Amino acid sequence: MPEQSQASAPTFAIVVGEHSGDTLGAGLISQLKQYYPKAKFVGIGGPKMLALGFESLFDMEELAVMGIVEVLGRIRRLLHVRKSLVEYFSQNKPDVFIGIDAPDFNLTLEEKLKNNGIKTVQYVSPSVWAWREKRIFKIERATNMVLSLLPFEKAFYDKYQVPCTFVGHTLAEKIPMHSDKAQAREALGLSLSDQQKLVALMPGSRSGELKLLVEPYLQTAKKLLAKYPSMRFVVPMISDDKAQMFTKLHQELAPELELDVIVGKTQEVMAASDVLLIASGTVTLEAALVKRPMVVCYKVNALTWQIAKRMVKLKWVSLPNLLANEEIVPEFLQHDVQVDALVAALETRLFEDQSALMQRFEQIHHELKQNADEKAAQAIIALIKS
Repeated sequence: MPEQSQASAPTFAIVVGEHSGDTLGAGLISQLKQYYPKAKFVGIGGPKMLALGFESLFDMEELAVMGIVEVLGRIRRLLHVRKSLVEYFSQNKPDVFIGIDAPDFNLTLEEKLKNNGIKTVQYVSPSVWAWREKRIFKIERATNMVLSLLPFEKAFYDKYQVPCTFVGHTLAEKIPMHSDKAQAREALGLSLSDQQKLVALMPGSRSGELKLLVEPYLQTAKKLLAKYPSMRFVVPMISDDKAQMFTKLHQELAPELELDVIVGKTQEVMAASDVLLIASGTVTLEAALVKRPMVVCYKVNALTWQIAKRMVKLKWVSLPNLLANEEIVPEFLQHDVQVDALVAALETRLFEDQSALMQRFEQIHHELKQNADEKAAQAIIALIKS
């Protein structure tokens, strides 16, 4: 345990930009509190962090913008938020600043703070191995250390001699190796017969994602229901706001389609389901750890897609495929998000043997189970003391 002195009540500045970052932030805060019960945590956080006494200077949703064009529409506000944070932390110097994900926002902030003599950490590596590889030099300028979630990322940083610690993924600790389907259905109050199939529709948590993905998801569900009348559909939503947004679109686009909307229980919904129709993002990793077959699909603004297509050099976008280094889950992107193709891919995963896929998911789970919260906390404590 650290000695109880001025150093026993450090200030940790943390900025997260979305719900997956909020989960990582909450795990990190819980762990750091074990070493520093009197520590202060301040910056931008989500509901899980706020529940632990985190002081948020702005609403996390301010930063939850995805896509180049979408960011441009909010650029003035984002610049104002970042400028305010630079001023605040320059006047109220924390012992360390930790940017969790949101690299386009956090790296510039980190560089300014590091130039002001504040130690900085980027928790969750930007996808430098996928596109804009030269960002590695900005990361080196901006940070004292990167905490990476994925094993192949550290090798990339080592190549450029940029300090990086592989900590694994906190989700691999929190999600059990086996998720019981019947138990999850019972906990959610979903009564289904053994023969009934349950499909989870997961169009994402950002407003832009919902606008682009809800329609093809609902049309896919309608087509499946026409073929399999006993099939049931469930939609997990991260918050009441997002549930209302989804329900409004549901009523406009397919009011006749019956489905259950469940708020705040995404992992339980995944465990209860037979297959997931899922937006690309961290949630695909969560699905792999819960060990449910999935069909990944994603759409962005047309201009964002044209720009990204020229810049990204990845074979796949979903984390299960990137971690497996092969396509173990099907991906449908942009113009390929077609109802018939989605129906066929879902049918394969509903009615054909998935045991080989489950073995791959289990391998991924073991690989990522590294006690991430503790490893991240220890790396940050070592940096403060250095």
